[in-house]
Amino acid sequence: MEPIEQLKQWVQESNNIVFFGGAGVSTESGIPDFRSVDGLYHQKYDYPPETILSHSFYRAKPKEFYKFYKDKIACVQAEPNAAHKKLAEWEQQGKLKAIITQNIDGLHTDAGSKEVLEIHGSARRNYCEHCHAFYGIEKIRESEGVPVCDKCGGPIKPDVVLYEEGLDQNLLEKAVRYISQADVLIIGGTSLVVYPAAGLIDYYRGNKLVLVNKTPTARDSMADLVVAGSIGEIFSQL
Repeated sequence: MEPIEQLKQWVQESNNIVFFGGAGVSTESGIPDFRSVDGLYHQKYDYPPETILSHSFYRAKPKEFYKFYKDKIACVQAEPNAAHKKLAEWEQQGKLKAIITQNIDGLHTDAGSKEVLEIHGSARRNYCEHCHAFYGIEKIRESEGVPVCDKCGGPIKPDVVLYEEGLDQNLLEKAVRYISQADVLIIGGTSLVVYPAAGLIDYYRGNKLVLVNKTPTARDSMADLVVAGSIGEIFSQL
């Protein structure tokens, strides 16, 4: 059986699917990947992007941080693609239990998905570090220099997990529960090299582990099904 046909059959037969996704899910919506050849890591700034997007850099050089963040993350406006829409459709049909995503763009929510675990946070959420007032992404886009709180004047920080920061343990535990109880686990658009997120798949106990990615991953050999190609094109066929 062809890989797409096999995946289609497993989806039709299951009502306990969990999806775990990475940057490749969003690149087809025009959001740049960090590690691909044309990704953010290969573009020229005064500092490497992985340095700029670190907790210590944010603290030491907030103006430089926001210059990059506004240019490359906050300013990107994108629409959900076929993969986002199909996942939302499966959830509405009662097939999909949760989406666990490494992306911070909010596109799964835009597509209509309800149970979305954003383990690296969301660029849509921003908060004052002093009084904890909440701000949407527009506040970041419209600010000059470092965004400050309208209420107390404190600095505003994106609710995203920067390098050197830990992941939300409650969210990770929730992700582990979903994955360990899943019938079908579909992993899409991720190279599975970023830990601790990549280690989540070790909690899967089923026999329908599906990897959907344009390029091979380090975990292909342990998958029950590998579907190579563009995730949007593949999902539009399901």
